[in-house]
Amino acid sequence: MILRARQFQFSFPGPALVMGVLNVTPDSFSDGGQFLDPRVAVAHGLRLVDHGAAILDVGGESSRPGAMAVDEVEELRRVVPVIKRLAESVSVPISVDTVKVEVARAALDAGASIINDVGADREDSALWKLLAETGAGYVCMHRKGTPPTMQSNPAYADVVSEVREFFLERLQRMEDCGLGRDQTILDPGIGFGKGLEHNLRLLGALRDFAALQRPLLIGVSRKSFIGKLLGTDIAARLPGALACASQAVASGAQIIRAHDVTETVGAIRMTEAILANQRIECGKS
Repeated sequence: MILRARQFQFSFPGPALVMGVLNVTPDSFSDGGQFLDPRVAVAHGLRLVDHGAAILDVGGESSRPGAMAVDEVEELRRVVPVIKRLAESVSVPISVDTVKVEVARAALDAGASIINDVGADREDSALWKLLAETGAGYVCMHRKGTPPTMQSNPAYADVVSEVREFFLERLQRMEDCGLGRDQTILDPGIGFGKGLEHNLRLLGALRDFAALQRPLLIGVSRKSFIGKLLGTDIAARLPGALACASQAVASGAQIIRAHDVTETVGAIRMTEAILANQRIECGKS
């Protein structure tokens, strides 16, 4: 399975990739306000790469539950300078976390290679056509509702089936717009319009999504469902996030989005070593 994102290409199966989170926002749920200064943001991005991030994901608009939209001019002001400087300094793909076509266009012009779209339930095809023209990678994430409302009693008859059907429908629509399947990444949207049980069911059913033969991106880092299950605040959610990341990789996920890059890389590499040994032992028997 091949993933193409402009000048970058990844082949799977292979080591899972960690996507390092770099939010240049004042209101993201975990690191809001820490990286508003572009110089500070770039320095943090460089640290994430040094610690093992294979992709950097820059976000200028919070998508946390309850977050309000940011206008296009402000989002551009936040992300473009950071992307430009990082693109000149790192040799890994830069992703931009946006739902706006013009922000995506400017980010690609600045050196980004992937668009991480938490609004992939969109009806307008302009973004997909832009990606088809530029050859950029695309994260298609499932979300029910919008950030201001998505956690207000989300309901599903069967969350796994509904998310899978969403992916199948989106893949066909994107293909109709000229966006190659080898450019697409699928993200079930843990915490985006899902309750605790929905999130757990999705994590337990990742093999169903892996069967679609596109890379799976899983974002669980510091999310509230971990706190609800374990009774912990944001600062104490890392063990739960690492358990989810390890299970996701064991179930076929190829990309883990994380704030804590060093710890996540370590957990994933250990998981992969165990899985490789399992296969060797099974082959002997």
